[in-house]
Amino acid sequence: MPKGKVLLFVLATLTVLPRLSAQATVADQSAPNFPRYTVRDLGTLGGTYSFAGGINDRGDVEGLSSLPGDGVTHAFLWRNGTMHDLGTLGGPNSWAGFRPSNAGHVAGMSESLDTDPLDFCGYGNSLACPPFVWHNGVMTPLQLLGGTSGEANGFNNRGQVVGAAENSDLDSTCGFPHRQVEAVIWRNDKIQSILPFLPGDVRGDANAINDRGEAVGWSGDCMFHAHAVLWRNGVVTDLGTFGGVESTVADDINNKTQVVGWSDLAGDEVSHAFLWENGTMKDLGTLPGDFISFGDGINNKGQVVADSCVGGDFADCRPFLWQNGVKFDLNTLIPPDSPLYLIDATGTINSRGQIAGLAIQISSGEIHAFLATPCDRDNHDEQNCAGGVSKLAGADGKIRPDLHLTENVRTHLRLGTVHPRARKP
Repeated sequence: MPKGKVLLFVLATLTVLPRLSAQATVADQSAPNFPRYTVRDLGTLGGTYSFAGGINDRGDVEGLSSLPGDGVTHAFLWRNGTMHDLGTLGGPNSWAGFRPSNAGHVAGMSESLDTDPLDFCGYGNSLACPPFVWHNGVMTPLQLLGGTSGEANGFNNRGQVVGAAENSDLDSTCGFPHRQVEAVIWRNDKIQSILPFLPGDVRGDANAINDRGEAVGWSGDCMFHAHAVLWRNGVVTDLGTFGGVESTVADDINNKTQVVGWSDLAGDEVSHAFLWENGTMKDLGTLPGDFISFGDGINNKGQVVADSCVGGDFADCRPFLWQNGVKFDLNTLIPPDSPLYLIDATGTINSRGQIAGLAIQISSGEIHAFLATPCDRDNHDEQNCAGGVSKLAGADGKIRPDLHLTENVRTHLRLGTVHPRARKP
């Protein structure tokens, strides 16, 4: 089942179940290399929810947040303790959902004032939704292929950004009016390359690009059939599958050409996170008690962040860190008195080991973006972790409290306006 399809259902129905965290880790906390993190609530732009979509090596986080009243969402860049509203291209809504460049370039998509009944963005406004690049206070629309809309996703540090652009043809595989979209690379606001589909496919999207110009994403059709692919030197490569035939998606790539994403298992009922390297796809599994997982991001050290979810009614997810073959539930690595419960690591991980994503405020039920920073010398944060030695939440016999989302947040989750990746593929 595609990640977008699962996560939209997860978030739309989310009530985080009480969980004994003693069952939530597969790492030995007595080990000398057991990591610890501080965690920071990044706040909002005045509304009740925000989403962290990507992080660069400087610790800048991009994403989206609702404004006061939760009627609209705007893309943001969080830097040095301040969340900056990036505005829109004239319409009410915008979002950014992948990795910014180290120079602070942010990519995303925004509604404009032009009408388009096909409503690519999905906000129900029948407005065109072109892709954009934002830098130093200026939001610039990107070139398209004859359509009105598209999305810009991950940046590299060479000024290239990847995503998808509409052409003028209708996609015959959709079953409803929708233009065909093609995976592209932009540079200097213009399309540099159109990335090929796999044979027989009619639709594609690129999620991330490394500093070598290698891009990853998916090739497929409009009906949730997708193949995880790598584009290198103009050639598309199918990364394979864990036996499923419905959906496999690549979400991130590092400068060593290591790729993370997720694949359906045989039967296409559940998905597992993968790490692909040198032609081999490794199954990263799940945390104990779960059986669905999704790979979100990888840094140049080979550290992976992913989400592990309970199946059935998909009542909850929790992010984990995978490094050197060991998985760590992130909720067991943060101070035990944290006011946040972490549910998603789609903000990925940078080369300093910082992780961004979504968390629930335990006291309010609001969803906020978070930034988790390792307690190590690289991040100058060892002192802040003094006395916050990580231990298993629940080890003292207590169970995490029930965490209930506010009805206002639930409404927007059902609309898919909190979680940009919920619409993909």
